[in-house]
Parts: sequence; structure tokens; C-alpha cells
Amino acid sequence: MGIPPLVLSDYQYELPDERIARFPLTPRDASKLLVYRQGTLTHHTFRDLDALLPAQTLLVFNDTKVIPARLFFHRTTGAQIEVFLLHPQEPSPVMSEAMQQTDTCTWQAMVGNRKRWKAGEVLEKTWETPQGTITLRAEQAGADRVTFHWTPATLTFAEVLTASGEMPLPPYLKRSVTEQDRTQYQTVYSKQEGAVAAPTAGLHFTPEVLARLQTRGIALDFLTLHVSAGTFQPIKTELVTEHAMHREQVELSRQNLLHLQQHLGHIVAVGTTSMRTLESLYWFGVKLLHDPQSTFSIDQQLAYSIPATQQPSAAEALRAVEAYLDRTRQEILRGETGIYIHPGYDFKLCRGLITNYHQPGSTLILLVAAFVGADWRRIYDEALQHDYRFLSFGDSSLLLPNG
Repeated sequence: MGIPPLVLSDYQYELPDERIARFPLTPRDASKLLVYRQGTLTHHTFRDLDALLPAQTLLVFNDTKVIPARLFFHRTTGAQIEVFLLHPQEPSPVMSEAMQQTDTCTWQAMVGNRKRWKAGEVLEKTWETPQGTITLRAEQAGADRVTFHWTPATLTFAEVLTASGEMPLPPYLKRSVTEQDRTQYQTVYSKQEGAVAAPTAGLHFTPEVLARLQTRGIALDFLTLHVSAGTFQPIKTELVTEHAMHREQVELSRQNLLHLQQHLGHIVAVGTTSMRTLESLYWFGVKLLHDPQSTFSIDQQLAYSIPATQQPSAAEALRAVEAYLDRTRQEILRGETGIYIHPGYDFKLCRGLITNYHQPGSTLILLVAAFVGADWRRIYDEALQHDYRFLSFGDSSLLLPNG
């Protein structure tokens, strides 16, 4: 018998509107934590995480930083035009380089009220800062591209956005952005600017929680996946395997690679974005073992296209990546991934996962179902029955299917 098809209706659940957390808790680590360990469910508070993780755990975080990606301009007629930044295009598509660009840049963007923005029309906004006046100009550069120019030209685009942009809250929160969102919709360890959505599993961590983890001997490591707006893209096909997965930029260091090699069998991902990055790293190693000239670009079908008998161990795959860094004399590994983790996926690096509660019928629910099997529904039913808060600002879970 073949594997039954994955249908979207099997990954839906009823989420009452009042269970969506529209604002974060204060303090962050006061959130509830549901622990799933080898089929057993227990209830805790997030600040107790250090006592709940297995010995020798390596916690892997995503240190991407959310940028104020929503820009609002007004035409001389008064019509408002919204530009939502998606991906940098020129002069560099690499996020870390694009954020440091000065004078001008071009981005792929979604434009609200586009029909009112005429071709060749330059939109302009000016605002005052403690450092002086900043002027930002925007002009259409194609169907979904916008070119920006700004003065002073010595400012980086990151500095311009910090002064002029609005935080891109998830659409399902259905509320206005507040000034507090600039810090609350950001992890305390965020560093690498470039995300347009927060890696929300990390929102529960505080400096105190991180300190207790280290005191308990839990190792911490930080890599980067710049979360894209595609994370909110709904699955519209009944056969979930027909969904077109979004792609995101990732960045890891040689030190990350060494830590992972030292902790194989003990890696717990903080969030689905960290998990996707880690699993993508394995598949890059697989590609290198087949072709040493391969690029770090993981498509959504790769993991399902190589027979299990031809899949190397995690250690072999990571050694192949290390050899690649040696050969190319690089310390930083950059790439992109469109990995699509759904039931039927065989996890290679991750033993555990810390994650929030996700939208019904989403790619993130599929990832959780791939990790814990049919028990995903029992976990969500338990959280609903015990008044857990859902989605980005909601409560958390620690998933340890093998203990």
C-alpha cells in the first residue's frame, strides 16, 4: 500500500477568535509552557524551561531581527500608498548587505493602493530625527519592485527604516501597531536585521531565562533565518504537497557547524525557523556529497526525492559542509531554503522543538505534525482546553517526542 495523500482538511482545527493573543504577556517568561515528552503532556510556566530540557541539550536560536517593513507615503492628492518590503533586489539580494546599503536600493515589495500610484511618480516623505531631517523617495521599478533614494545619503537603509517604517505585525492580530511593538515583537537576542515577521517561539525568552539555562549547563547557539511574509501564506490546495513553499535566506557560521557536530542527538530548535534552517543544513551536506560544486539552495522536494538508503548520517552531511567551508575558505555560510517539512519527513538534526501554537491548516501545523505525528491534535486540544493563548503573542510548547 502506498502512503495516503496529505489532505488539508486533516490539519484543520477550530480556533476561537478570543483565543488569539493580540498582545504579549509581561513579563515574557510568564507564558504557559505545555511539555510533550514521549506522548505525555504536562503543564508548566516558561520561566521553568531550564529544568525541563534534557541534559546536554544544545538550544539553537534564530537571531534575525524584524525590520519596520511597512512604509506609508502620501500622494499630493492625499491618497495613501503602503509599501511592504519583501526581498532586496539591488544592488545586492543578500539581506545583510542590503540593510547596510547607503543612498539607494531596490526591493521587491507589495504595494497597497497601487492603482493610485502612477508610473514615473516619485513619492516622498520627510521626518525629523534627533540627528536631523531625513527624506525618503520611492519610485516604481517594475510590477513588484520599488526603488528608494534617501538623504542624507550616508545613512544605511536599516537606519532609514528604523526612523520611518512601521513594524509588520501579523495580519491575523487585526489591531493597530503600537510603539511598544518595536520591542515586544522582537526577541531579546535579535541581532541580524532582515525579517518581516518575528521568530515567535523566541519571544518568551528573557535575559534571566537565558542566564538560568547556561547555569544549568544548557548550551546556546545562534544562527539566522530571515523570516519572510511567506510564513503567513495560507495553503490553498487540498493536497498539501501541491502547495508552493516560500523561500528564505539563511546564514550560519563555522562555529555553528562545530557546535552542531559536538551535540548531535541533543539539538533542540527554538522555533520552526531554526528547525527549518538546521534541517536545510543537512540537505546542503547531502547535495555536496553528490556534487561538491552544489550551491546552498534547498528546494521543497529535495528531502522527498532521495531514497532513505542514499541519505547519509547527520555527521557525514555536516562534515561535507565543513569541507566545503575549508575548500572555499569561508567562515560564514549563506544560502536560501524552501524546505517543506510535512508528515513523511525524516528529521535529521533536531531532537526537540520549542514552538507556539499555529494557525489551522498552515505549513507550520504540518511541520509540527511531521515531528510529533498524529499527537499534534492531542497537543492542540490540550492547549485549547487549558486556556492557552494562541499564535504569535501566545503561549509555548516544548516538544520532545523521543524524550
